[in-house]
Amino acid sequence: MSRRTRFQPYEREQALLLPQDMREWLPEGDLAYFIPDVVATLDLGAIYSTYDGSKGGQPPFHPEMMVSLLLYAYCLGLPSSRKIEEGTYQVVGFRVVAADRHPDHDTISEFRKRHLQALAALFVQVLELCREAGLVKLGHVALDGTKVRANASKHKAMSYGRMEEKEKELEAEVARLLALAERVDAEEDALYGKGKRGDELPEELKFRETRLKKIREAKKALEERARAAAEKKRAERAEEEAQRKALCEKRKGPEPKPISDAPDPKAQINFTDPESRIMKDGATKSFEQSYNCQALVDSHAQIIVATRVTQEANDKQQVAPLVEKMKENLGGDKPAELSADNGYFSEDNVLYLEAQGIEPFIATGRQKHGEQVLLPSGCIPENATIKELMARKLRTLSGRGAYKKRKEIVEPVFGQIKDARGFWQFLLRLLAKVTAEWDLICLTHNLLKLHRSGWKTQTA
Repeated sequence: MSRRTRFQPYEREQALLLPQDMREWLPEGDLAYFIPDVVATLDLGAIYSTYDGSKGGQPPFHPEMMVSLLLYAYCLGLPSSRKIEEGTYQVVGFRVVAADRHPDHDTISEFRKRHLQALAALFVQVLELCREAGLVKLGHVALDGTKVRANASKHKAMSYGRMEEKEKELEAEVARLLALAERVDAEEDALYGKGKRGDELPEELKFRETRLKKIREAKKALEERARAAAEKKRAERAEEEAQRKALCEKRKGPEPKPISDAPDPKAQINFTDPESRIMKDGATKSFEQSYNCQALVDSHAQIIVATRVTQEANDKQQVAPLVEKMKENLGGDKPAELSADNGYFSEDNVLYLEAQGIEPFIATGRQKHGEQVLLPSGCIPENATIKELMARKLRTLSGRGAYKKRKEIVEPVFGQIKDARGFWQFLLRLLAKVTAEWDLICLTHNLLKLHRSGWKTQTA
């Protein structure tokens, strides 16, 4: 068959005549070039200090390359060590970042595990680069939280009440198997002599004993958690009682019931990640094994200035810790305004922000869809509460304008992290590791903002 159309040459066996320059593999300014350039400016002393070259052996992969590889992977939403290893062979960007090196997934996983806290600490250095680039103005910041699924199934959780039932069942089963094992041993000793026995009973017994041990450990953890919560409630009640007596106020209502140290029978713990909690996802309305991830975001370019992960589904206790973390990250600098939804409202939070010189705009309740907000009229009542004053401020034109910024600042950040990059679930387990991973996720969010701003390193 004759071909009239001419095609470009396609010679699969053609050898390259000149050495390849990986700087020509991707367009100028690609993220795969940007990340290593940024990492080259960071202080990786905490990572370098863990290496000891005097022991000999195979030289390790360069820390700069490993850090660049992990940050690039998190930017793309591909934190799996196996995906990263595969990418160094099959994906141009990964291959460029790794300079055509190919660490296996165990090496990548071990590097992340070994240097997790040092990697998370890079958040502050990247934030400082964002400030140098003019991406952080601290005029207005917005605070919000999102539930991120733990690396654990909610079906691997058990309630305290169910544990008590299961513990009794397993105790009885272990006792029965021990008695059966003793009887079988005695019968076999009589028939075959000492040292003869079957293997199936000890294996069955070992399985049940292991299960019993795990349930007892989980029960103990729930009991300790309940005792800590009870002590906190007693302290709060004692403080309220002291304030009431100081003001010579009479108690309203009946005497409160004694606070119990016993766990709620419905209280649950997860066997895969015992530090995660069952939480309601705001988007799907489903209950999942999760962590509550917080972010404080600057309005100018959606740069995250502070992060936190908590096991509490409620957000009321998060304002002060996030602001203090922001001050630590920014050398004491503070914004002029802070907005947050009604989940963060409390009189203590308003007073704290005002004491910090930050004007708060925190909703006092949920506004119904389509509800018309009436402008405040008349004089402010002298006896108005902090809640009433805040509600009144948010009904003014300036207050509504300031609070409206919240949706434009922080909510898109969670959309970019979850929808665009696919971080719906943590890769790591337990609170300390999850907190460090959230910092990694947030610092790479900031890196992407820095890259898209057109900023370049001085050495690039």
